[in-house]
Amino acid sequence: MELSLSADHLMELSPDWEYVADSVMGGVSAGALRSETVHGRHAQHLTGHVSLENNGGFVQMAFDLHPDGTAFDASGWTGLELDVVGNGEVYDLRLRTDELRRPWQSFRSEFTAYPDWKTCRFAFADFEPHRTDLQFDPARLRRVGLLGIGRPFDVDLAVSAIRLYRN
Repeated sequence: MELSLSADHLMELSPDWEYVADSVMGGVSAGALRSETVHGRHAQHLTGHVSLENNGGFVQMAFDLHPDGTAFDASGWTGLELDVVGNGEVYDLRLRTDELRRPWQSFRSEFTAYPDWKTCRFAFADFEPHRTDLQFDPARLRRVGLLGIGRPFDVDLAVSAIRLYRN
C-alpha cells in the first residue's frame, strides 16, 4: 500500500484490496471485487449475495496497511474517510489491530452506502470493540475491511478513495 499526503489534514491511502467471503469458513455467500468505473469514478467495486446458509453470512473487501501484516501507527490521525456509493444497504467498516488474535474480533462501525457518491468520516474514537475487551489503539492498526454481513441481501458497494484524516 502506498501513502501520500494530500494536505496537512489528509493522507490518501492506496490499498491493495482483496476479496474474502464466508466460504473460508464453509459458508455459501458469493461475490467479486473488481477495479472498474462506477458512476463516473474509478473504484473498487464489491458485489455479491450474502447468505446465512451453512453458518455463513458475509462478503468483504479488505486490506492490510503493511504488506507483512504488521501494525501501522495511525495515532496522529483522527479517523478514516471513505468515498463510497452503493445500493442503499447498511455495511460494516471493521478495523483490526495487531493485538487481536481471533478472526471474529474487530472494532466496528456501520454506514449506509447511498446511490450517489458520498464522503463518510469515521472517527477512531467511535469504533466499538466486538468480542474483545481491548479498546481500539490507532497506533496498532493492521487491517481495514468493508463488509456486507449478517443478513441475506445483495451487496453493491464501491469505494473510490480512502484516507486518514485529522481535525
